[in-house]
Amino acid sequence: MRVFTGVLFGLFAGLLAVGLWEMMKGFEENGCSMTYMFEYPEYRRVALPRRVSRLYPAYGLYLYGEGQYAQETRALKLTGAPVLFLPGNAGSYKQARSLGSVALRKAENIEGGAHLNVFTVDFNEELVALYGGSLRRQTHFLHECIKAILRLYKDVESPPGNVVLVGHSMGGVVARALFTLPRFSPRLVSLIITQASPHLAPVLALDTYLLDFYSAVRQRWVGHAEGLRSVTVLSVGGGYRDYQVRSGLTSLPCPPGDPSKMALVATAVPRSWVSTDHLSIVWCKELVLATVRAFFDLIDPDTGQFSVDPERRRSVLNHHFIRHPVMMPEEPPEPSISFSDSPEAWSEVNTLRLAYSTPKDGQVKYFLFALSSRRKAYSHFYCRSNNLEMTSWIYGCTHRIGSVCVQAVDLSLGTELLPTYKVITLSLSDLSSVSHLVVSASNTNGKQFTVECEWQRQESQMISLPVPHVMSFGLTVSDVVVNSSGLVHTVQLQHFHQVYQAFRITIASHCRVQKDRLSNVYRMRVPWFREDSLTTVSVPSVTEISGMLHTSRPGNTTSALLQMHTAPNCQYKVSVRTSFPRVLGQVLRFCGPMMPVYMAVTLLLACREQLSSILRTGLVLDMSEALLGALQPHKVDLPVYILHLLLGCSWFHEAWSVLRLPSMDDLPPTSPDGSFREGVAPVEEWPRLLSPLLYVFGAAVAFWFSTLLRLLICLMSLILAPLHRPSVSRHCCTLRLRSQLLLILSLTVLGGASCGALSLFLSFLLHLYRVLRLQMTERYLSHMLNLAPQKHRDAGNGSVDGQALSRPEECNGAPLLSECALQETRHDLQLHLCLLTLFTLPLMLSGPSLIHWTRNLRYSIQLDPDPCWPHTVPLLTAYVLLINSNTLKLSTSKLLPLTSRLPLPLAVAMVTFSPLHLYRVTYFLSAALVPLAISCLL
Repeated sequence: MRVFTGVLFGLFAGLLAVGLWEMMKGFEENGCSMTYMFEYPEYRRVALPRRVSRLYPAYGLYLYGEGQYAQETRALKLTGAPVLFLPGNAGSYKQARSLGSVALRKAENIEGGAHLNVFTVDFNEELVALYGGSLRRQTHFLHECIKAILRLYKDVESPPGNVVLVGHSMGGVVARALFTLPRFSPRLVSLIITQASPHLAPVLALDTYLLDFYSAVRQRWVGHAEGLRSVTVLSVGGGYRDYQVRSGLTSLPCPPGDPSKMALVATAVPRSWVSTDHLSIVWCKELVLATVRAFFDLIDPDTGQFSVDPERRRSVLNHHFIRHPVMMPEEPPEPSISFSDSPEAWSEVNTLRLAYSTPKDGQVKYFLFALSSRRKAYSHFYCRSNNLEMTSWIYGCTHRIGSVCVQAVDLSLGTELLPTYKVITLSLSDLSSVSHLVVSASNTNGKQFTVECEWQRQESQMISLPVPHVMSFGLTVSDVVVNSSGLVHTVQLQHFHQVYQAFRITIASHCRVQKDRLSNVYRMRVPWFREDSLTTVSVPSVTEISGMLHTSRPGNTTSALLQMHTAPNCQYKVSVRTSFPRVLGQVLRFCGPMMPVYMAVTLLLACREQLSSILRTGLVLDMSEALLGALQPHKVDLPVYILHLLLGCSWFHEAWSVLRLPSMDDLPPTSPDGSFREGVAPVEEWPRLLSPLLYVFGAAVAFWFSTLLRLLICLMSLILAPLHRPSVSRHCCTLRLRSQLLLILSLTVLGGASCGALSLFLSFLLHLYRVLRLQMTERYLSHMLNLAPQKHRDAGNGSVDGQALSRPEECNGAPLLSECALQETRHDLQLHLCLLTLFTLPLMLSGPSLIHWTRNLRYSIQLDPDPCWPHTVPLLTAYVLLINSNTLKLSTSKLLPLTSRLPLPLAVAMVTFSPLHLYRVTYFLSAALVPLAISCLL
């Protein structure tokens, strides 16, 4: 049985390992370039008012500087535009050096003296993503920092009226929380750029303060959105390399239709197109350059400060982060353009496609495309060029004399930058006032480049391809062959719109004639969120693309698209196959934070199996057998599913609301918009098969965690054995009831005066010591009985009619050194191992509070606020009372029949209410363990 159990849970652990590997390693290599400091970085501390320093002794405000600039700003006499960097969870204020250093280098190359003053906040590297009690304090301190920064410019001729905020991780959430403060003026902050910030929902909801904080921020930005339309917010997610904060959570919970709120993934940022992990998004040179360029484009040359025009902010951010038209944002095209070139520079194109390469010698060259003969047959005009100079290159001719266009309008703003060339697609229906299209292929500087253009029928460029079912396990494949007669094709991947789908998309290209061609660009487009990813390959080639999503489709929009910028006269075969390892990776990426819930459910049901065994036979099952018996997902998921269906009925939902029961937790949010509740984003309808899979993963983690804990206890008992006298007492390390009550009172007072997690940790250590002594006693008894003569063991094993006694009451009165005593000790050890493993979960969930308390001990002895107090008092009481528990007491308890039935309904309730509220796991464990502790007394 043990071998079968080990193999079964080994298989489950193998699937979990495959999913973890795909989530953490199954992506492209880091494409970011490192940012370097050219001079030694310095952080000048900014003095804050004495009142602020007393209220927030652990925090600080600094000005970043290097070399000569650091010396010039030693007296904090500043004239630049203020930018404030906010670190995230456990982040350092020194992370601002990438932004500050690039800004200094950029200012050296700009005429007029425009520059940035980069400030940074020291939040003492607090774990605010896991402990929400500090978020409100950080928000208030940030408000004081902004006021202190603006006071530094009081003697400047044109002082700034606001500060631009750059927030990493939870720092971005704190930046948005500023607007929830009653005395905060929204005019102090006009632009917020966040990097890998979980705006939609917290990654782990370990306490109520974190959810209350999110709820307040959501209510301010959603419920009072009209007053914040002048505030521009840009949220950038890292992509698949960031497995700490998935990019779906970086979408902004704001009403749709607000152009000032923009969210996207780093893979879609022009001139970047890279995925970043959670830390590299701060120093990734490509993203830092985009941010700094946007900041300098936002500076008003007359004042040297950031522009107060919201439309200008949106235009600049759109230019650098969303759609780069290869034109300067501050230079709008002239309404009318005149050409005075000679007729020799003009050529009219009568073919359906143009492919032109400029000569080595510089020349002026224009191509004319007549619209009158193409309007009925074609719907669009497509053109691309690998000349990436920031100049206009596409025009609409409004007046022509002969073969020369003398008057035209600039259409180049519709250009889009791709990794190797710029492209433009013009709709002919929007060009009613234009007679010809003009494409400039001039290279007066002698630089060679290629221009390719063609007329298109949009319906002929779209191909539909149904994707395989997610449960096909890669055994079936969907493919389509594209005979490229054009320059761009779009494959609509039908039914690909859910985050649990993952595919391997293979594109094989083959050309009949081998010649130099522009590179192919394959682009995965997601219509409902800016999470596009681009791949550049040569022709011919065989390329594999990962087909995965950061967000699910929110409505009935189209499915994901594969846009291929191809070479003409080539053949492309697109094959789509389900990737089961990547499906597992997606499941863990979105549902990994729920694993503690399913682990707790498995351990709770394993405890139920132990209690049922004691009730039936008086014996305790081995931990592996108990976990195997707990592997019954239908007993948990079926009631949850029935409850989910009943809540769809109006009468049941009304009764549920009358009883004021909390809403059901289902699965983490995957949609970028929608309604919200209790600070947690809306749940989604995923297949019910996903919950049993998570149950299996939780059981595998529980099994191997309990096995590892057992090995650690064996090792620790070997180390501690020389320090203790051997004992054969069945009640070793037990406490009297009076001592237990005194200990409970002491730990309760200690937790209230310092930290509730500390009391929980101390009670865990007491129980751990009890388990270690049981392990040492079991080893000593086994060793002594192996050395004892056979007749001595037979005489002392308490047999009746030649049958060995097995029930604990039958061993009552047996000698201390006997097989019966050894079996009783082993049963007690198995019982306490199960309880200790179960106790470990609340300890891990309260760990962030304990870490925060220890790191701030020099500032305050008491943790305020304390999410573990007083909720852990029942659990702490159960910890101490269960130290004396043993199999004999439980087998004779009158409450055991009732206690053994509690874990199952509590497990169902845990799956119903805890997946998005992990702190509730402690409540349900307390509800199960307190009656068990009372059963040991009655």
